[in-house]
Amino acid sequence: MQTDSVALTGVPLSVTRRLLKDADNPDIVADWQGTDASVRNTLPGDGGVTTLTTTDATGAVLTTTDAQGNRQRVAYDVAGLLSGRWLTLKDGTEQVIVKSLTYSAAGQKLRGEHGNGVVTTYEYEPQTQRLVGIKTERPAGHAAGAKVLQDLRYEYDPVGNVLKISNDAEETRFWRNQKVVPENRYTCDSLYRLVSATGREMANAGRQGCNLPSATIPLPADSSAYTNYTRTYTYDSAGNLTQISHSAPATGNNYTTDITVSDRSNRGVLSTLTENPSGVDALFTAGGQQKQLQPGQNLVWTPRNELLKVTPVVRDGSTDDRESYRYDGGSQRCLKVSVQNTGSSTQTQRTLYLPGLELRTTVSGGKETESLEVITVGEAGCAQVRVLHWTAGRPAELTGDQTRYSYDNLTGSSGLELDGDGNIISMEEYYPYGGTAVLTARSQTGADYKTVRYSGRERDATGLYYYGYRYYQPWAGRWLGADPAGTADGLNLFRMVRNNPVSMKDNDGRVTEWLDLAYPHKSFNVVALMYKNNPMLKLYHRIFTQETKKILDEAEINESSLKKLKPNKRQKTSRDMKYTKTKLKNYAAHAGFLNVPSGSGETPRFKSGFVNLPGSLSNKNTFPGVRLIDEKVKRRFEEYSPEKLKESTKWRPETSLGYYHVENVDIFISEIKKLYAASGSELHEVVERRIRNHLASNNNILPRMAGIAGLHAEVQALNHIISMTDTEARVASKLSSSYIYTQRLVGARNEDFPACHNCSGIINGLENIMTGRVEGHTRLIRRKSI
Repeated sequence: MQTDSVALTGVPLSVTRRLLKDADNPDIVADWQGTDASVRNTLPGDGGVTTLTTTDATGAVLTTTDAQGNRQRVAYDVAGLLSGRWLTLKDGTEQVIVKSLTYSAAGQKLRGEHGNGVVTTYEYEPQTQRLVGIKTERPAGHAAGAKVLQDLRYEYDPVGNVLKISNDAEETRFWRNQKVVPENRYTCDSLYRLVSATGREMANAGRQGCNLPSATIPLPADSSAYTNYTRTYTYDSAGNLTQISHSAPATGNNYTTDITVSDRSNRGVLSTLTENPSGVDALFTAGGQQKQLQPGQNLVWTPRNELLKVTPVVRDGSTDDRESYRYDGGSQRCLKVSVQNTGSSTQTQRTLYLPGLELRTTVSGGKETESLEVITVGEAGCAQVRVLHWTAGRPAELTGDQTRYSYDNLTGSSGLELDGDGNIISMEEYYPYGGTAVLTARSQTGADYKTVRYSGRERDATGLYYYGYRYYQPWAGRWLGADPAGTADGLNLFRMVRNNPVSMKDNDGRVTEWLDLAYPHKSFNVVALMYKNNPMLKLYHRIFTQETKKILDEAEINESSLKKLKPNKRQKTSRDMKYTKTKLKNYAAHAGFLNVPSGSGETPRFKSGFVNLPGSLSNKNTFPGVRLIDEKVKRRFEEYSPEKLKESTKWRPETSLGYYHVENVDIFISEIKKLYAASGSELHEVVERRIRNHLASNNNILPRMAGIAGLHAEVQALNHIISMTDTEARVASKLSSSYIYTQRLVGARNEDFPACHNCSGIINGLENIMTGRVEGHTRLIRRKSI
């Protein structure tokens, strides 16, 4: 990928992509090592595809022209939120995709009207602002006639777990002495894990597996098309889903899916692969990637833990079927090739993924039988819009340049699909962990061209869903590989959305979000808006990143110098060095800040170089004023014992390594002051007050993994900002115009480091943390309030 031009705000304006030579062959591996650029330049194939972008002065995208010349145009309201979207196909006229979008004062969508004349309205609970209704309808005066197409209603428990979803646009049906209501009900245990679900499925539904059930054609009016089902879920003590029990008594569709979990890790596979827990680990790579999908279906992975190839069908004495994938430098999929062999010919389906565009071709017997461009329009309210433009091989049943509006539910799953005239193409409902329960369509051909389904993700021919960084197997309720973000989302690297798929979501396969706590609009992310509207913040983020790299480089240089010295000389010399490999482990993080004065003529002030101060929470050298909470605790602390973490709702047990109790706050603060003084600064009274307030709000009980409250680099940066003011009256003004950055010195070095629980609790005023807060901080506060 080559960036040809960049705007002053940092937005790429022209990007050219080139595939490797013989990219369709998964056995071809590129070797990018070496310093000879001329050799590396021979690896990509000839030619390239270019995507063009235009922006306004703030960096907001105005138009995008894809590699085939199709142009998308957007408009924003005064708050910077999307208000309209248009699409012009190459050599075509402009068509409306989004006519209008309106929002509440909180940035939540209230109403959206699309190019097909269909209107979607949103309703929120006044007390909590949770979404309680999504209604999609053809309004009065529509050319196809007024009709409510989908009317989803949501009910929650006080914590935010979804208890019930109903579709009031569908009618209640009666069949075989059962009342089939268009609703789903859910039950969670005390750990907010889904343990049972009820709903409706097609009467001809069989056992859920990797295959997609056939659509019921045409859209059913017969009551015998649906039946009730109940599902129950069982988990082990580590949070692994071990059994899915399905029951549909009216049709006899009863079965159980068992998952065998390793006795040494959280790796697990379907019991059809093995029923022996001690044999599970052998079915995974060293990096935690599953090596078989089903018996005989092998999975091949790249050294970067990217799925390279699947073998769906293995033949003795004949060529196997295969599906292979290629990825870009950011580990995002850019090519999919599916090869199917029949007795006399081979069919190859190829999909090239580009920004806003998918190029799909089918070759059978050496002849191209279909060439399809799928223009993927960006966010359109609650709908994903895809335009199908055939250059060859269009099915006779479908119109050219077909526009398909896919309307999502709360979890982003595509339930209702409409055409450009507002007529139904297909309707789909899902089991909680994925898998299709109901699929109806006006034609099988139309249903075959639906690729985006559960959670708004593409479903491959293997039955897997591609999320961006991982693949998900819905029939097992597990990720196919370990979390690439490590333990950022808990110690169990394989469980799906913390075992609560109806109340939580995962955007890219790395981190789980509570649906009712997620920002209602992508553009409403406060930090993202600040970066978007203030190019200076982006500029100084790059400068800060360079400063972090200087620290890392200095440590590498010093380490090389020390290796040349004898042990005694090495130890003495290292004391005088500020940055070494050992010292970086203790520092852990690097912070800095930007202060932008409000007065004219004043220059911005930037300072970096803040690192964590030492503060031990070990048993042998515990920080003054602190008592560690372990198995031998006083009765009043029993709920914080590591043995009872799973029963406690005080903290996130899956990411906790235990707790500590600040028994003497004054001694605790006094030691912090000494460490600040030793570093050449003084703990400001405002920061001291914030530390004390943070302790009080947590009953003096803090997670050990968050370290000593007040010693981290970003709190020192805050302390320096406040210390620059001569009067407390100016503190608020100084903080509101200050922006704090933090990056890692160990682990994923030089990457943004979100503020931990303690830092998030202390840096809680008008100042801005530009590199994020630990996931779940807001949730902790809300859980405690309940």
